[in-house]
Amino acid sequence: MARDNPVRTGVHSKTDEPLPNLVTIVGRGVPASFEVTVDGEIEAESDDPVSDTTIVSGSSAEGMIEVGVTRLRFSGELANVHLADWNGTPAPESASTPSVHVEYNV
Repeated sequence: MARDNPVRTGVHSKTDEPLPNLVTIVGRGVPASFEVTVDGEIEAESDDPVSDTTIVSGSSAEGMIEVGVTRLRFSGELANVHLADWNGTPAPESASTPSVHVEYNV
């Protein structure tokens, strides 16, 4: 399946300034999936989000994480975060789901 703009960086396409807000997803050593939706724009901060298994489309991003961190920059407000461990058990029912940190205006 083809996507428009398959790789996006953390630089806002309209102003060349980074989007003002940051969400950081931290893996806990167990494969897990995440989906983040905002009411503005969202972009992966990685130089190569495809290799980081992060897909950005419209105002949402989704991907997989096991270890390390995934950072996404966004404008507007965070609308929804969905996390699930490798068994599909959602947070907060599973201690294996990644942790999420949100910072505004950074």
